[in-house]
Amino acid sequence: MNVTPTPNSTNGPLCVDIEDSPVSDILMTVYILAFVFGLTFNVLTLYPILQQVKQQNVLGIFLLNLSISDLLFIFTMPLWINYYRNDHKWGLGVKSCSVAGFFYYSNMYISIYLLCCISVDRCLVVCCPLRFKPHRTSRYAWVQCAMVYAVVTIIHVFILIYDDLPDAHDDTYNSDHCYETYPMTPNVAVFNMIRVGLGFILPLLVLGVSYWKVLATVGKSPGLSAQAKRKVRLLSYGVIGIFSVCFAPYHVLLLVRSLVRFFYSEGFHCSFEKTMHFHFSGTLALSSLNCVVDPVLYVLVSNVVRDKLILCCRSHEQKGTEDCKLTSYKKESSNKGALI
Repeated sequence: MNVTPTPNSTNGPLCVDIEDSPVSDILMTVYILAFVFGLTFNVLTLYPILQQVKQQNVLGIFLLNLSISDLLFIFTMPLWINYYRNDHKWGLGVKSCSVAGFFYYSNMYISIYLLCCISVDRCLVVCCPLRFKPHRTSRYAWVQCAMVYAVVTIIHVFILIYDDLPDAHDDTYNSDHCYETYPMTPNVAVFNMIRVGLGFILPLLVLGVSYWKVLATVGKSPGLSAQAKRKVRLLSYGVIGIFSVCFAPYHVLLLVRSLVRFFYSEGFHCSFEKTMHFHFSGTLALSSLNCVVDPVLYVLVSNVVRDKLILCCRSHEQKGTEDCKLTSYKKESSNKGALI
């Protein structure tokens, strides 16, 4: 990507001048794939998840809220596709940029914290089932989901209200970028370091400890079959995989950028931003793939839900419009195949 310094009469030199580049087409392709597959998988798995919720399955409630967050983000994704199709030119006004960014970052952190809720829930169920079971109700799950949505939404609404919108939407000299304004201010650098700590490092520690205890407990349990142990390991490694592939690269580069801005001179910072711009944009696009991975990992890993999807597909193939009822499964079969 060709980046050159451009004068800016209000904020000093503009670090990165984003010009037309094939990189935009690569990023657009990533968002198109995330939109198509994310929408398909979330819609496909929504019905089985709703059936789990009707049965007051706690993990089903977490999954439903995860799908809702993913779908809200997916519906704004055409805006980002259009942005990269036009070579990093927004063209839709200041407020629409801020709203699109609000859903982007809200979804990211709602997903992260819901993954934490799921990991802690799995840990308590596996490690201390008798002591925890009386308190593990559908209300318990809904309250946790509501708290996650409320905290993340309030924080981002606060940022929208008190943030200077032109900082998110850089239309200086008709550049018309969205959330690609340089140089980063020291205050933003401090905020980003806090965001990385509370929004990524802390949840990663919670995930790591939770699934470490789950794997240790499951490995010593003689009552679980090899298939059940395999499913637990798959879910555990899958969650860590989501963080490693979707969220870790973005937060690592965000932390590095913030540290460079906070501890080095502006001249070095601008040179660094020119070098890292494409890589950072790529990690941000990569984070959008979590809306594709979430339903695949957490729904298809369940024997019951997977079998219901297969049954539904076969039913439609054989009978056309006949509805695929999930209530035909016996209660004990449902409990045995609960999402673990």
